[in-house]
This record gives sequence, structure tokens and C-alpha cells, in this order.
Amino acid sequence: MYPAVIEDYVAPRTLNEALQAFGQFGAAETLCIAGGMSLMQAVKSRLVRPKRLIDLQHVADLKGVRTGSDGISIGAMTRYVDLAAETKLHGAYQALNDAAIHVGDRQVRNRGTIGGSLCWNFLAACCPPVTLALGATLELARTDGRGGRQTRSLAAESFLKAPLETARAPDEILLAIKLPSPPKNAGSAYQKWGLVTDALPVIGVAVYVELDASGTCQNARIAIGGLASGPRRAATAENALVGARATDSDKIAAALARASQEIQVQADLWADQEYRRFLIRDLGQQVAKIAFQRAQGG
Repeated sequence: MYPAVIEDYVAPRTLNEALQAFGQFGAAETLCIAGGMSLMQAVKSRLVRPKRLIDLQHVADLKGVRTGSDGISIGAMTRYVDLAAETKLHGAYQALNDAAIHVGDRQVRNRGTIGGSLCWNFLAACCPPVTLALGATLELARTDGRGGRQTRSLAAESFLKAPLETARAPDEILLAIKLPSPPKNAGSAYQKWGLVTDALPVIGVAVYVELDASGTCQNARIAIGGLASGPRRAATAENALVGARATDSDKIAAALARASQEIQVQADLWADQEYRRFLIRDLGQQVAKIAFQRAQGG
């Protein structure tokens, strides 16, 4: 199907130009393009009918991974292929590498962006549950109408709503994903299960752990993706993982068994509820063990 008529197309070079484009055209019928992997499919099928498009691919300030005294900042227009190879994330935030490596196919990884994924918040996306597990903060901006900008920050849990819904206002642009300076002895991992290699996840599991000097977990975050309600944290399972060590297979298994019960899962053509619970338990144990190994420098 051909898309409905698109009246205007803008390709700004700077963030200010992008923000001003909203002021010029209005936000109600304007959409931003990141990689365009999901949006353009929706435009072609007329699920969305924007009259104006703002293409962000030339805005250099929105690209790249930067480290500073306040932590790590990932530009919203950072592509999966670059995220997958980013060594600054190794250890504490390596789950992002894991997610980016197996997103879609080669074409998607070379054009798709982390910011586009989070703003689209598709049911079976990999980046939303990972940002939940890592405790990420999302920075957004909008024009103040006087040539300047207004910014705000939202925790990933506040930003991500039901599938295809976020807390982003229509005239806001996602600038960056912020992660605190990685604690010592922290590690994370992510795995998904799909029907074929690199398929959309039926279930995806992300685990983040912080260990004390003895190798005992003192803080944990577990997030599940592929859910009809959107990505969710498993708080009971997180609490159960505290006190575990990498060698405590039974305790790790028990924690992920709790996750499989506390998370509401759906039945559909791809898997029934019991199989999804099995995937949470089985994948979760594997992911948790990898997170422990990375926290110990492995």
C-alpha cells in the first residue's frame, strides 16, 4: 500500500533546527524519523498518517556514546550496529550490547536506533526491557517558543507505557539515554527467544546485578519483554536474587521461577502462557548467570 500524502519533509542538521521544525509546522500531525524501520512500515500501511516528517539522521549531537563524571550518555540516534560494538558498556551495561547484536536483520541493525526503538515501544522490542533492567533515565527536549529549549528527564519506568505508548509529548524529541557511572562489581546480560534466529522475541529477559566484595548479590533488577502489557520488572524475583552468589544455582532458579509467576503473560499464535513462563525461567537463569560472571570480570 502507498502512504497517504506527506506534505512536508525536513532534514535538520542541528537539534535546534529539529525543535524549531515543530514550532513551524505544529506537533499534531508531525512525526520524527529515527531509523525509520518501524515508522515507515506504519506509514505505508496507513496505520499512521503524518503530514510532516522530521528526519533526525543528520543531527550529529544525537549520535554516539559518551562518558563523563555523571555516567554514560547514549545519543538517541545511536544505531544498533554501533551500540553492539561499544566497549564502554561492557560489564555493568553489557545487556545493551546483547540486545543490539540480535535486533532484527543486518539492514535493521545498520539503520535502526535505540531512541527509535524506545519511542516506538513495540511489544516485541529488545531495548525497552533492557533500559528498565539498567535503571536508565531518558532525556527529552522541546522548544520553549523563544528560540531556546526545555528539557526534562524521565526514568525508563515512567517513560515506557503500554505497547506503542510512551510518556513523550508530541513535540518532544528524545535526546539521550542516561546511565549512572557503573558501580564496581556490576554486570548485566540480555537474551531473547524467537521462532527463528534474530526474530522478534517471544520473550526477552534482562538481568542486572551488583555484587559486594565477597561476590554476593546486593542489588538486582530483572525486566521481561515480549509482554502484551509492555515491558515489566519482576520485583519479587529481584528481591529473591539478593543474597545469591554465582554458584547458587538453586537460589537463582528459584528467583526466576518467581519471575515467571509474578509476570502476567499472554497466549497467542507464537506461544501459550505456560511456554512463556518456561522461557522466563529457563532464559532467566542463563541470563542471570552471565550477569554474575560479568560482574566478577568474566
